[in-house]
Order: sequence, then structure tokens, then C-alpha cells
Amino acid sequence: MIYYLIIITAAAIDRVLKYFVNTNMSPGETKPLLGDFVDLTYVRNNGAAFSILQDHRILLIALPALLIAVGLVYVTRHRKDRSNFMLTSLSLVIAGGLGNLIDRVMTGYVIDFIDFRFWPVFNFADICVTVGCVLLCIYVVFLDKN
Repeated sequence: MIYYLIIITAAAIDRVLKYFVNTNMSPGETKPLLGDFVDLTYVRNNGAAFSILQDHRILLIALPALLIAVGLVYVTRHRKDRSNFMLTSLSLVIAGGLGNLIDRVMTGYVIDFIDFRFWPVFNFADICVTVGCVLLCIYVVFLDKN
């Protein structure tokens, strides 16, 4: 099923990138990636987006785990009667949530590393969640016929 492939692939890419950062950099270290535009900065985030809810590990594990489970059930049950666009969007959100959830369970923090210097440091999983949410909004506003 394509949606599970999207979830597994995106979560795997996230894991590989975080492994690379974790094994090649020290926390707090910054390396230029694309000139003055983007850096790699190794940050350990104990919170959620923008470091909110720091040190609320149980909540930051339980809530995403529940939402991921609900999302997986929804994708499984509705894979034949819902829009491919919507299910792909939801799969990206699930993949990103799963990538960060794995970090929280394994280490107690999320590894962030993409640094534009004018925005908080984030990771590939965050990109998946954000792109998935934007696409879901586009679907709801412009494409949903119900």
C-alpha cells in the first residue's frame, strides 16, 4: 500500500539524517551547509514545536502516539474511498510525527538540525508534518467535494 510506503520512507529518511547529525556533530555545533543561507546546527529539543512543553515527555509521547495510531487506522479504513491527495497528505503528517516520536522514546529529546538562522532549528520530520498539514488545508479548502 502506497501510504505505508510514504510513511516508512519519510520516517526512514528522517532517521538517517538524524543519525548522520548525531554521529558527526556535537550538540550545539554548527556547520555551514549552503553558504550563508542554511546551516546544520545540532540541537536537542526536549519540547514540541518552538520548544514548547519542554520536559513534558509523557505528554509528548502519549499524544503523538495516539494521533499516529488514529491516523493509521483512518488511512487503512479509508484507503479506497478517500482522495489520494488527502491520504498522501495525512501520510506525511504521520511520517513526521513518527520520526519525532521515535526520537522522544529512544532518547527523551528530538534531534533538530536545519538552521536558517532566522527561524528555530527544525528537522526533516518537521518538514513532513508541515507540508502534510499545508496539503491537508489545501485539500479541505479547495478540493474536498463533501
